[in-house]
Amino acid sequence: MVSAGPRPVAPFSHAVEAGGFVFITGQMPTDPANPDAPLPEGIEAQTRRVVDNLQIVLGGVGLTLDHVTMARIYLTQFERDYAALNSLWPSFFPSGKLPARTTVGVTALAVGALVEIDLVARKA
Repeated sequence: MVSAGPRPVAPFSHAVEAGGFVFITGQMPTDPANPDAPLPEGIEAQTRRVVDNLQIVLGGVGLTLDHVTMARIYLTQFERDYAALNSLWPSFFPSGKLPARTTVGVTALAVGALVEIDLVARKA
């Protein structure tokens, strides 16, 4: 667990290392400083919060988004939010260094979130 990380919404570790890879549990758009606060409005704001939370967890294990090799993104409103997510996604990574990615539509996510993202990173 990463002490500064978001409060888990279920029993899990923020990150687990195995064989040089670090698996980051799916993060929600909750505020680590105020976990019971309302979620940000809209897919862009929720995605930014999720990525902020992922960066907290990555930082807690000595990594950054530059170490990410794979992302899995879950959207509750796939048809509505996919294009907006795609427009925003490249802004989180250096030009030409996007990780592999899978994005799927789901019927629901914990805490009523619109988006959840988990990552696989590799220690250099």
